[in-house]
Amino acid sequence: QVQLVESGGGLVQAGGSLRLSCAASGRTFSPYAMGWFRQAPGKEREFVAAISRSGDSTYYADSVKGRFAISRDNAKNTMYLQMNSLKPEDTALYSCAAKWAGLYSSTIYFTAIRAYDYWGQGTQVTVSS
Repeated sequence: QVQLVESGGGLVQAGGSLRLSCAASGRTFSPYAMGWFRQAPGKEREFVAAISRSGDSTYYADSVKGRFAISRDNAKNTMYLQMNSLKPEDTALYSCAAKWAGLYSSTIYFTAIRAYDYWGQGTQVTVSS
């Protein structure tokens, strides 16, 4: 069992930045591929960014490409999402997710919600115009 706890959300003006963190506990962090997802009110959860267990491969939704950066520090059991040039449409509850990927290539990442085994409770990001 992996426990995930997000932090770093808040209220920011359009054009501003936030850095989200996802702290993992319970099991060794490094075999898990990780992802960020978000859900805005009245909308379905959507993929934001993913990172391989090694950290060497990343992938982004088109809507955040060039503005967000996903990273991880396996020594600290933590994943990050640096969000720059925030827009009001980025307002959502942001959740991190983990998928055990020990039998996969160290560079594989996952974008499908159903691929992930563990989820955090989320951290709210609100971008004002």
